[in-house]
Amino acid sequence: QVQLVESGGGLVQAGGSLRLSCAASGRTFSNYAVGWFRQAPGKEREFVAAISWSGNTNYADSVKGRFTISRDNDKKTVYLQMNSLKPEDTAVYYCNAGPNLITVVAGGYDNWGQGTQVTVSS
Repeated sequence: QVQLVESGGGLVQAGGSLRLSCAASGRTFSNYAVGWFRQAPGKEREFVAAISWSGNTNYADSVKGRFTISRDNDKKTVYLQMNSLKPEDTAVYYCNAGPNLITVVAGGYDNWGQGTQVTVSS
């Protein structure tokens, strides 16, 4: 199965930007859909954004216009560019991947990485 490693998190002030990376191993990555999720303390994990193998994207309403998901299949990496960050974006961010986009969006694959912490201060 694909192995995923998230990176790029950190501490940033409100209005700032971060770019997260989801690096994958496995020869089938180019055929996989990839999604980003986040979980804040005391809250359930929520969907953030996803991208299909062909480049189609989906975003949660809370991040539309601020976050952009993209992929580089040669590098086996999916990125999440986060702009205009808000304190409400503070969470641990995870990525997941699998062959079906709908299943990825639903969090139905067990290919989670360890996550990367994003903290946005006021």
